[in-house]
Amino acid sequence: MKRSLVQSILLYGCALLLAAFTTGPLLWLAVMSISAPTDLTEVPLRWIPSELDFSRYTSLLSLEGGNGERFLSALRNSLLTAGGATVIALLLAIPAAYAFSRRQASMVLLFAFLATIMMPPITYVLPLYSTFSSFGMLNHTVTLIIVYTAMLLPFATWLMKANIDVLPVEVEQAAFMEGAGTAYTIRQVVLPLALPAIAATTMLSFLVAWDEFFYALIFTNDLSAKTLPVAIADFSAGRVTDYGVIASVGVLATLPPAILAIAFQKFIVSGLVAGPVKG
Repeated sequence: MKRSLVQSILLYGCALLLAAFTTGPLLWLAVMSISAPTDLTEVPLRWIPSELDFSRYTSLLSLEGGNGERFLSALRNSLLTAGGATVIALLLAIPAAYAFSRRQASMVLLFAFLATIMMPPITYVLPLYSTFSSFGMLNHTVTLIIVYTAMLLPFATWLMKANIDVLPVEVEQAAFMEGAGTAYTIRQVVLPLALPAIAATTMLSFLVAWDEFFYALIFTNDLSAKTLPVAIADFSAGRVTDYGVIASVGVLATLPPAILAIAFQKFIVSGLVAGPVKG
């Protein structure tokens, strides 16, 4: 049915409003990062920089100076912990999802699995802290990888199962009739068909681990293990008086997830909608 002019105006108006709410804060963050320090303290606020200042980015991306060292160390730790946890969670989630989908594993176990991510994180802090402390594992990136993997695994398993459910079983049965084993079938048949789901799960899992703040704050206390969310909190807690530096850190922190989203964009939407849609 053809849309009326009023419906089209409302539709595009809502889309523009949503785009403004979504991109507005990020655009302002970018403007702040290249504004002179005096522009950020003027009253009324100066929305257009009087001059462009990229020195903050140079400082943050240089090992010379405290800000650069703190930022690059936190960036390295975030890439290591988020990337490592995402890879491990996927390696464990794919066979688990296949078992729940094709081997009729108990759904009670799956729901119990999912229940772990519904609990407030604060409920896990004391036992986790005591355990890691007794093993001397506090303030280590490995500790965060373990915690993040446990946090991502139920979500990744559930998302992968929803997508494997709608894959054609006949293709797998044909492989089994040819004498293929389960591991070969998963690797050569299921995984190629599930690439959109894998890409979507990778992207969402990485974002969850990348943005995680609470556990990183509790389990780390120096540059050797602090991640970007904790480092940004440090920058914002009065240790930096130039708000443009904080904005620059925020802009740089959005780049890895943005690059990942652009790389996987053609898979993400199809991977997210494949689960609920059954042909």
